[in-house]
Amino acid sequence: MLYLRNGYLVDPASKREGNYDILIDTENGKIVRIVPQGTAVAESVGANAIDLDGQCIAPGLVDVHVHFRDPGFTYKEDIGTGAAAAAKGGFTSVVLMANTKPAVDNLETLAYVIEKGKETGIHVYTCANVTKGLAGKALTDMEALSQNGAAGFTDDGIPLMDEALLKEALRRAAKCGKPVSLHEENPALIKNNGVNAGKASAHYGIGGSPREAEISMVERDLQIALEEEADLSIQHISTKEAVDLVRQAKKKSCHIFAEATPHHFTLTEEAVIQHGTLAKMNPPLREEDDRLAIIEGLRDGTIDMIATDHAPHSAEEKARPLTEAPSGIIGLETALSLGIRELVNKGYLSMMELIEKMSLAPAKLYHLDAGYLAEGGPADLVVFDPKKEWTVKEFASKAANSPFVGESLPGVVSFTICGGKLHSSSTERVTLLSP
Repeated sequence: MLYLRNGYLVDPASKREGNYDILIDTENGKIVRIVPQGTAVAESVGANAIDLDGQCIAPGLVDVHVHFRDPGFTYKEDIGTGAAAAAKGGFTSVVLMANTKPAVDNLETLAYVIEKGKETGIHVYTCANVTKGLAGKALTDMEALSQNGAAGFTDDGIPLMDEALLKEALRRAAKCGKPVSLHEENPALIKNNGVNAGKASAHYGIGGSPREAEISMVERDLQIALEEEADLSIQHISTKEAVDLVRQAKKKSCHIFAEATPHHFTLTEEAVIQHGTLAKMNPPLREEDDRLAIIEGLRDGTIDMIATDHAPHSAEEKARPLTEAPSGIIGLETALSLGIRELVNKGYLSMMELIEKMSLAPAKLYHLDAGYLAEGGPADLVVFDPKKEWTVKEFASKAANSPFVGESLPGVVSFTICGGKLHSSSTERVTLLSP
């Protein structure tokens, strides 16, 4: 048994908030009791205890959009190091994207990812591909992939241009009870990806990615999803127009979802001018009005969840010229802190609302048993100090491609517990009191 004392609980599922103690059965990985602070709990006799000293205790965070590059690109990241980065950032569940090599378009690769994920100490799920080889031409065996553990479907990174194919994919995914998550950028409109067609592209003298590349795809795909009544998630939304399109579509259907990344609600294209390739990503950072629209979308419920799009690359790759370097930044280890700084501390969201968008909401979309704290429920949780600050400088990830390096951020994750077990990378910060 493990007894967490003197914590400040924030649970979006029950809306319970305040000073509570939690008793965990470390053998079966379940929560035994949640009681008001100081309440006598007979079962806690003989349990190891941790005094949280008022730190926040919340459901383990859930990120449904990460790239662990395994198989095929493990020099960037692998499932083990990606999971370590997730745990360090407070995440106990992640859903991997399927643009690996080989892609997760077959049962063998799916099984490889799932089995390797079981060795990590957190819950690792994966999407499967919508199309074979991410080629956008033929659908995978979605039914077989779903039955064998695929959490959802995506061709993230390569937009689906064939409308008829997307319609059929949505129909089949709906029958499987799984969401489809889409990367919304029309490549025909983009001359140089990863940089907004505006001030940033003008600074570098390149074409860039215009906002219409996202807007046109979001408009098309929302209409298809409304017709098919399938769960559709608009990934890493970046424009104010796309936010409003989602807002209007959600009034018509309960099957429309959207995610925002910490970098899109924190930064603008000015960061690309300042940081170069370390702020290059797809879709790109855009303008201040877009950033504020994303925050408003999070505030009013248009955007359901926060997802990092954790995208590790090697230092050598990011050192290439801007037009040659790959797009993407890492985000698992800074996401909670950016949410606290940009959304909670500035009054846009309460801590309860932030935790909901980083745990309960994404878990619901992907039908995961996660994102809540309840007696008899999974002992997956994060303990963090929202006021304590840390400096971004060392990562558990293999990669360090982040524009936030050197910044001081609020929100120190003390440890995560997953399945009742303290994550090994965090135990050095934990003092167990003798029973």
